[in-house]
Amino acid sequence: MDVGIQMIFTSHGWPGISDGQVYDEELRLALLAEDLGFDVLWSVEHHFFDYSFCPDNTELLAYLAAATSRIDVGTAAVIMPWNEPLRVAEKVALLDHLAGGRLRFGMGRGLSRREFAGFRGIEMDESRDRFDEGSAMVLEALRTGFIEGDGPYYPQARTEIRPRPERPFDDRLYAVASSDDSVEAAARLGARMVMFADRAWEHRMPSIERHRELFRKFHGTDAPPAMTCDFAVCLPDAEEASEVAHRHLGTYLESILEHYEVMGHHFEATKGYDAYAKGADMLRQMGMEGFLKAFMSAAAWGTPDQVLAAFEARRQLMGPFEEATSFRFGGIPYEVAERSMRLFADEVLPVLKTWT
Repeated sequence: MDVGIQMIFTSHGWPGISDGQVYDEELRLALLAEDLGFDVLWSVEHHFFDYSFCPDNTELLAYLAAATSRIDVGTAAVIMPWNEPLRVAEKVALLDHLAGGRLRFGMGRGLSRREFAGFRGIEMDESRDRFDEGSAMVLEALRTGFIEGDGPYYPQARTEIRPRPERPFDDRLYAVASSDDSVEAAARLGARMVMFADRAWEHRMPSIERHRELFRKFHGTDAPPAMTCDFAVCLPDAEEASEVAHRHLGTYLESILEHYEVMGHHFEATKGYDAYAKGADMLRQMGMEGFLKAFMSAAAWGTPDQVLAAFEARRQLMGPFEEATSFRFGGIPYEVAERSMRLFADEVLPVLKTWT
């Protein structure tokens, strides 16, 4: 089983922390991950707010590729509506060259209207069309070495990508897929489905099965295993693990509610976000307490045995999957995050790596 860590670069929950300290702490964990045996370093793309800020994950991963020798690096994700396809194709080709083929390329379309508001001329209700048009252009460029397009958002004369892409991305392609149309887009692109541990996995199964069905329809082969993303706490004492998980996952959930406005009514009037409008209505009925309970039930946290039990239940439900874990979130002290990560690597990771 393939297990990575996800870097989210957040300051929410750490009063008075500087942006520099956020990066110092996150990168310390990233560099430690290679020594501890993790497989991938995943970096988000987010802008402007303390929820998360990494404006260019390809630049960040170029640094990490040079600072490491074995571990893969991955974009989780490049938000396509915020990026020109030509520049994405160039950056991905360059980064894969610098990383010696260790790059995994993940894409997403964005969910926060606060972030969309910072990009002049890019409307949130254009996100689906921009994603579909731009992602197809980038993947064709990475396959052929040339990018071109005649769509309404990214008209592009045929242009060669230099350095030329040298390796196929067919088995290194990922797409965040929470809504029905994103599931279909991921399948059409031939990408692994990426999901966060934010709701009961039983409720995810219809989407997972739909991705598998569409993947086979579009490509004539079985879909690769999905990747799940957790905010993990792994500590030796069950009582301490529960207290740390509830406190810091709760704080992180507060930042999600603020940043994405997931209980808001704006999704109802935003093209392409029908699934989120329905979800917002459900969350308003659940309330904060119900949302936290669902969030906690989906995530893998606790003692090593409890974490393994959560992953085993997930495997029994969905079959093989890849995993990306975040250990630094929600104001958790750095020393606790590192202790949690080391214990996970010592007692959970070796077991997960025996799973196929």
